[in-house]
Amino acid sequence: MTDTFVAGTGIAVFDRSPSTRSADQVEHAVRAALEDAAVGLDQIDAVYVGNAASGLLTGQEMIRGQVLLRQFDLSGVPIVNCENACASGSTALHLADTALRAGRAGTVLVVGAEKMASEDKQRPMIALAAAVDQERLEEESPEVRGSGSLFMDIYAQLARDYMSDHEARPEDFAALVVKNRRHASHNPVAQFTAPITVEEVLEARLINDPLTLPMCSPIGNGAAALVLTIEPTREATAVRLLASSLVSGRGRHSEPAVAHAARLAFDQSGVSPGDVNLAEVHDATAPAELIALEELGLLAPGEGVFAVRKGRLSVGGDLPTNPSGGLVCKGHPVGATGVAQVVEVADQLRGRAGGRQVEGARIGITENAGGWLGGDVAAATVHILGR
Repeated sequence: MTDTFVAGTGIAVFDRSPSTRSADQVEHAVRAALEDAAVGLDQIDAVYVGNAASGLLTGQEMIRGQVLLRQFDLSGVPIVNCENACASGSTALHLADTALRAGRAGTVLVVGAEKMASEDKQRPMIALAAAVDQERLEEESPEVRGSGSLFMDIYAQLARDYMSDHEARPEDFAALVVKNRRHASHNPVAQFTAPITVEEVLEARLINDPLTLPMCSPIGNGAAALVLTIEPTREATAVRLLASSLVSGRGRHSEPAVAHAARLAFDQSGVSPGDVNLAEVHDATAPAELIALEELGLLAPGEGVFAVRKGRLSVGGDLPTNPSGGLVCKGHPVGATGVAQVVEVADQLRGRAGGRQVEGARIGITENAGGWLGGDVAAATVHILGR
């Protein structure tokens, strides 16, 4: 099978200004990725663009990627638009990897982008709430509503279930926020970098018990880009994409989608959970970090609570998780998230992460999920990278 490499990475600052232009963020990320890979536009065979909600948020539908990349000379190059809820960016990456391995392209560009900040604070919430089955909304909604965000209500229910099953406490979730703020303080593109204490997290505005505001990923804008190739120009800095999996969820009556995607990815990569040196997971809320680690098989069920308390998930621990700051602190511009996670892991494996560097990292994993269907995520991706 053809090997695939991440040859270049680029990322724009994640912000929350309604005046930010998504095309400007994309331009910054793409130019950085191309320069990093020592690749010109004339070497790009195809572009895959992940964007989840531009149609609902800005009215731009159908040709989102073509519009976002209009400033580049890509005449004749196929641009593939990928929409798959919060997994849109990682879905674009999966399709790009598939094309490379099939011999349909030699070098491709992957872009994830989203502009979510709006003067109308409810508009992003309404857009995100579209990522569920609208005809079965009532029967699949969480028992306790009222946060103003359907997905925060869903994640609050998951947190309550986790607490009931594993004797977790709100203090454990608050400790995750403290940890991820510390990581984000070393990340120049992160939204929230100021230190915070467990007490401050617990005393913040309640969104839906047990979630307080700092435990929830923020609304924001962002873009990230990757150059993928089968023949890296700079082999010394290229990172091998060992596995890419994408599955759809069907509900909690079957294997969780994240667990399924992880099983496929580990089988493809030839590595095991014990080989992983760092993880970037889809912590749309702080408790979701623990749920993801356990579904990935990196921790046993219920082990996440003790991993937090022992500091295992911090940079310097044996399973550093979300060294970027994660969605809760770095930000979650949904279409950009999956690509940004891979940017972080690739840069970590190349020793480029500065104060948040995981020393000696050789294998990294990302988990990105989106939508909600019958008690499980509607889409889940897992990527494994190695040096």
